[in-house]
Amino acid sequence: MESLQRFSFVSFIALLAYFAFLASAELHVREFVIEPKPVKRLCRTHQSITVNGQFPGPTLEVRNGDSLAITVINRARYNISIHWHGIRQLRNPWADGPEYITQCPIRPGQSYTYRFTIEDQEGTLWWHAHSRWLRATVYGALIIYPRLGSPYPFSMPKRDIPILLGEWWDRSPMDVLRQAQFTGAAANVSDAYTINGQPGDLYRCSRSETVRFPIFPGETVQLRVINAGLNQELFFSVANHQLTVVETDSAYTKPFTTNVIMIGPGQTTNVLLTANQRPGRYYMAARAYNSANAPFDNTTTTAILEYVNTPTRRGRGRGQIAPVFPVLPGFNDTATATAFTNRLRYWKRAPVPLQVDESLFFTVGLGLTNCSNPNSPRCQGPNGTRFAASINNQSFVLPRRNSIMQAYYQGMPGIFTTDFPPVPPVQFDYTGNVSRGLWQPVKGTKAYKLKFKANVQIVLQDTSIVTTENHPMHLHGYQFYVVGSGFGNFNPRTDPARFNLFDPPERNTVGTPPGGWVAIRFVADNPGAWFMHCHIDSHLGWGLAMVFLVENGRGQLQSVQAPPLDLPTC
Repeated sequence: MESLQRFSFVSFIALLAYFAFLASAELHVREFVIEPKPVKRLCRTHQSITVNGQFPGPTLEVRNGDSLAITVINRARYNISIHWHGIRQLRNPWADGPEYITQCPIRPGQSYTYRFTIEDQEGTLWWHAHSRWLRATVYGALIIYPRLGSPYPFSMPKRDIPILLGEWWDRSPMDVLRQAQFTGAAANVSDAYTINGQPGDLYRCSRSETVRFPIFPGETVQLRVINAGLNQELFFSVANHQLTVVETDSAYTKPFTTNVIMIGPGQTTNVLLTANQRPGRYYMAARAYNSANAPFDNTTTTAILEYVNTPTRRGRGRGQIAPVFPVLPGFNDTATATAFTNRLRYWKRAPVPLQVDESLFFTVGLGLTNCSNPNSPRCQGPNGTRFAASINNQSFVLPRRNSIMQAYYQGMPGIFTTDFPPVPPVQFDYTGNVSRGLWQPVKGTKAYKLKFKANVQIVLQDTSIVTTENHPMHLHGYQFYVVGSGFGNFNPRTDPARFNLFDPPERNTVGTPPGGWVAIRFVADNPGAWFMHCHIDSHLGWGLAMVFLVENGRGQLQSVQAPPLDLPTC
């Protein structure tokens, strides 16, 4: 009887805690109106695609456990969809957003409401358009605070400062894309990088709009750094200030200090900064890390960290003190980029899968498609070809008649096949001198099936076809553990012995070392169709992508939920 009373009391307390949790969770109802608005940068005004007239778009601030209902109203002339980058969307691929993968796009004049819940996630994520190059201007921060009463695993900063790094073209990004799609050549590089939408002091017509962040002496702030750029990894630094890394891709890390971070497209990095320098003005700056033998935007964007008690200059040159500029690595400093990523560790022992059910080996890289008429205006790639990209020699083609998830759910044939190869069709010296006969990939719309709860390992191997390069690979619907990496060809006999299975960093986007490999592990516990692709949008358009189909488990709680009634149709 006494044990029954004790059990009833414990159950009662648990029930109270559950209802308290429900009471603390909020529903955030928002409208995102997609519309063109005049935006002036670099002396010229363009009709840029924006959300609610803002560039960058609005910051969403929520807590772990909250739900969101965001109605996207398309008043632009392009199809669009919105991806909530890094949100796991458990059993709910319908809210993930990539067009023709989990939904048909929202057509002009139509709308769609994304409904999803934040489940056991906190940290810095972001949202962006997942339709061609619209994310050049359609993006914003998504900040997930811990549940009320749950502390950070580090000292509480005084406040947060979102830092969105972007790229700006001095023409319509969609026109830049269209030109590249027609010619088959590489797209023109951006004309500027931006911090929170502004290029900064080093660009024409930009000094007066440079972003300034006031700070009080002695205070510690958390910079939530997001690389929203389309095509470029970036180095980021703040003059004379140490940065303490505490989080990447909404996963806490063991803290470490650094002068510079390297951040790839799609990635987020939280750093703590303490205002412990002489009162003054200090540049934040970002510029390219370019690991490929390819053209890139070689400019530098800046913002200003400004101590509130900064003295003014006296005498003839009266006015504000000139900002101090940080020391940034050279554009091709792979050693610094690698040293940074190698220091990342999960903040405690990681629940990384120790046994592997599915061992996959994916070559990732560029390619060239031969033309029957090399002199054609549509074949302006190297030696009269068109650029391509692939995983395991499969160059991904988006369907058009239906999305993959909708076709999978409806049992509709002819949209995709499930014969994506688990290994390259031909083994070769991936980072050596590759025969030109292996440079042309095969086009197709292929997916790979995974059993529910399978323990998955993927080795992502860069190739030297066209050029070696750091490819930031993003997996939708999942976080994964980065258990190992190295340069050269992956050796399955010796390299796994060096894997970190204790505290590997957790990410949703990971770069392949240029001319090297990276190994990731995760549990396939989220049923649905999930896109895996390079987050360099030029490469995505060329086909550097594939889809995982994770099968349902047992019962309703391990199965994809029914699609919403307002899901767009193709």
